[in-house]
Amino acid sequence: MADPKASAHVLLVDDDPVQVQVREAILHDAGFSVTIATSAEAALALLRSHQPLKIDAVITDHVLPGASGAEFVRIMRGLVPTLPVIVQNGLANPEPEYRGSDVVFRAKPVPPADLIETLKAEIAKTRSS
Repeated sequence: MADPKASAHVLLVDDDPVQVQVREAILHDAGFSVTIATSAEAALALLRSHQPLKIDAVITDHVLPGASGAEFVRIMRGLVPTLPVIVQNGLANPEPEYRGSDVVFRAKPVPPADLIETLKAEIAKTRSS
């Protein structure tokens, strides 16, 4: 099987500039290309756009300005039902809000190696189906 990160493009959704900078660097260092959205609305606009933006996975924060991470994922699933989604969360027990949304949770702070391995595994699952 091909390397799951080969040509993989990640949509990173987070409003914290420091977290975005750190995660973007981690993802770039691991060979991923990254598009950043600082809100659920911006991320949805990117996913709805007609530009040739090919996204292989989404990493989103649970707490976002405007629509929450759970609201974002519910709307996003209507656009791209099988896109892998990793939700990073610093709060206790957000899982019930995502029921039926098919997401992977990682508690903050997410160690870089864990984030990369989770991302590669989720992309590989999608590419093999």
